[in-house]
Amino acid sequence: MAVTRLERKGRKNKNVAKKRIVKMKELNAVPVIKNVNIEAIKEEFAKQRKKKPAAKKEEESETKIAEVSKKKVEIKKKNATKVMKPKAKKEETKKEKKTEKS
Repeated sequence: MAVTRLERKGRKNKNVAKKRIVKMKELNAVPVIKNVNIEAIKEEFAKQRKKKPAAKKEEESETKIAEVSKKKVEIKKKNATKVMKPKAKKEETKKEKKTEKS
């Protein structure tokens, strides 16, 4: 009797082993700790406070929201004024026709 090789099973086993090894490496990985200059970050925030561009953005966003809401209201009014057309009458089914004849 000839011996057959289970190629698909072999590939599956190898992939399972690779995945397990990769998962262990990810779990054991340590993030890189960078030296951060705290003083430089504080200076950047101080510069941003002096400029205060955020207040203008808030006002602009509020006006945009108001405009969008007005447009939505106008669209709803237009849709409400449209006249609803009556739906087409359904044709009688064969069963209904038979009951009427008898």
